[in-house]
Amino acid sequence: MGTNNSSLEDLVQLSSEVTGTRAAFLLHVRPDKLAEYVDVHQRVWPEMLEALSRHGWRNYTLFLREEDGLVVGYFEADDVAAAQAAMGADPVNTRWQAEMAQYFVEGSVQEALLPYFRLA
Repeated sequence: MGTNNSSLEDLVQLSSEVTGTRAAFLLHVRPDKLAEYVDVHQRVWPEMLEALSRHGWRNYTLFLREEDGLVVGYFEADDVAAAQAAMGADPVNTRWQAEMAQYFVEGSVQEALLPYFRLA
């Protein structure tokens, strides 16, 4: 079935209440660093957890595919864009991300996923 040159985003029929309050993303962890990466996330800094909460992140969950280090992240916020911007400007997040950089495949970046279906 063709899309008549429409982008996939144009096909999505979800309300902004859904698309603006939920986000998912991909990351790629180095296979040789998987165990250490998972271990570090069992002991996330209290100030990082506090910053996430303060900036409105809820139900933040990370999922890992062990075979290749693919990470899927998901979170909810009243305003995802504002929550992401606030974390991006928070010094504790800057420190955390600097520590986490060693675990990611060189050249990989956080990749946002397009929400296209929701069963309420």
